Amino acid sequence: MRRWLYGLSCLAAAALWSPALPRAQTADGPPEEVDVALVLAVDVSYSMDLDELALQRNGYIEAFRSKQLHDAIEKGAIGKIAVTYVEWAGGNFQFVVRPWKVIDGPGAAIAFAEELGEAPTRRGRRTSISGAIDLGVQLLEQANVTAMRRVIDISGDGANNDGRPVTAARDEAGAKGIAINGLPVMLKQAGYFDIDNLDAYYTDCVITGIGAFVIPIREKHQFVEATKTKLLREIAEVPPDATVQKAQSNAASCLAGERQWRDRMGN
Repeated sequence: MRRWLYGLSCLAAAALWSPALPRAQTADGPPEEVDVALVLAVDVSYSMDLDELALQRNGYIEAFRSKQLHDAIEKGAIGKIAVTYVEWAGGNFQFVVRPWKVIDGPGAAIAFAEELGEAPTRRGRRTSISGAIDLGVQLLEQANVTAMRRVIDISGDGANNDGRPVTAARDEAGAKGIAINGLPVMLKQAGYFDIDNLDAYYTDCVITGIGAFVIPIREKHQFVEATKTKLLREIAEVPPDATVQKAQSNAASCLAGERQWRDRMGN
């Protein structure tokens, strides 16, 4: 945590530039078989306070350190997962913090947690969930693994207000057999660009796929447990009776973020 706070101090300098997106890390040789290939796509837009960013990152760090997660990976049919960690804001602000890493035991999981703890966090303007989904699809298609399941996990505190409509990105990912789960951060509901019932927005407009789910975070103390619970569900085998989760609302509600931005910013 101390190293993570040190990394967070680099925010001001790092936010002045938006680096070119690196390609996903690929290994020579044949693809490696894994139970699940998982893209962790984490919101770092300016609507997230510094303490929220720290709690969010620390939630993933502690989850990958936990014995529960190590046991869940071991119990998989193959006993391995592949994971990459991405931070995103607007459509032109995306950064791969940790390229693809195969986690095949506690040592690899803890090493992944340490790498997250040492990496600085960048911040950017606006919120493009659609851009995060598109990036996740790109990374999954570049990964040098053969996965029984492919999953994009989106965590964030607002609705899509930049880039193409989120439902278009969601539907294209779903058509490729990629599941999307959501971790909406709902610590404050009175901000300039907050929307009511963000968890319902994620359910109706963001998630898709067999067994897709949303776990909202409403209190700061929930970050670690909610993140761990989410990861355990994503790593575990999908129940045979799980159904495909699709949007339930009309298109207008899924454009709430874009409409709010236009009404308040005029563009």
